[in-house]
Amino acid sequence: MESSKLNDIIKSSKNILIISHVNPDGDTLGSMCGLYSVIFEHFKKKCDMLTLSKLPDVYSFMPHYNEIKHLDDIDNSREYDLVINVDVAAIDRICGGKILFDKAKITVNIDHHKTNNAYGDLNFIDPDASSTGEVLFELFEQMGWKINLDCAICLYTAILTDTGSFRFDNTKPKTFECASKLVELGVNPSDMYKKVYESDSKTLVMFQAYCLSKAKFLNDDKIAYISVYRKDLEKFSANEECMEGLTEKLRAIVSTQIAFVAKEMKSGGTKISMRSKSIDIAEICSVFNGGGHKFAAGCTIKAPVEKACKLLLEEIEKRYR
Repeated sequence: MESSKLNDIIKSSKNILIISHVNPDGDTLGSMCGLYSVIFEHFKKKCDMLTLSKLPDVYSFMPHYNEIKHLDDIDNSREYDLVINVDVAAIDRICGGKILFDKAKITVNIDHHKTNNAYGDLNFIDPDASSTGEVLFELFEQMGWKINLDCAICLYTAILTDTGSFRFDNTKPKTFECASKLVELGVNPSDMYKKVYESDSKTLVMFQAYCLSKAKFLNDDKIAYISVYRKDLEKFSANEECMEGLTEKLRAIVSTQIAFVAKEMKSGGTKISMRSKSIDIAEICSVFNGGGHKFAAGCTIKAPVEKACKLLLEEIEKRYR
């Protein structure tokens, strides 16, 4: 059984690294901290945890958040016995961390994205799971690992955020079963909701109000999108965290079928975040070497914002006339 292999590998590994994807969200961070917590509980081993971007402050309540390191804090010449990627759909999503992944004696890939091509030595990929947090919960149960309250808080954060507070299409009966068991372990759903969804700064609210006022609508309002430039972020002294949830606000409009936000990058390229109500947008993003889920995906287009939006709209038009 693959899960018993993972148990044996972790048991025999002297040094372990867990990596989250670039621009970390609640699922990758909750999965990373939850895995860290349960490995320490079960084996009394401390892992290194690596992120490739600034950590969102909203998740600072999570246990072990302060133990997460950035690439500059880790010796990239080090060879780990085991490197585990969590919620990393494609290997390029760990950017500079790939050096450490490639050097590792054994690599493990734990994820729930259907576009994941099983790039690890050992792979645990469940596209039917709501989140990587849910994949981990089931793995821990299979291996008989005890989940303490710290781990439960982390896994609940992962599931809560990737299901949009249990309202997205990826929410299944087993998702509620996992959440229910985590609540039985001591997680407080009301407290968790407040920490994740009711902790917005004034800057975030005002910045998003400004962005939404610039939204463009096409095809009888079925397509909605926003172009965000670096000067917009500077105007409000906003950071990357202030972009969170912006695409979902466009999708929430009753007429909208496809929504996307196009953000100008320092490199001159454009980062795309897409959401849909019924159309497979992972397929569209794959054209630009991106991917994700059927109704929530993203990509990076190597072109200025206006050109990137044009290219993306052309791909949408090809498929959904």
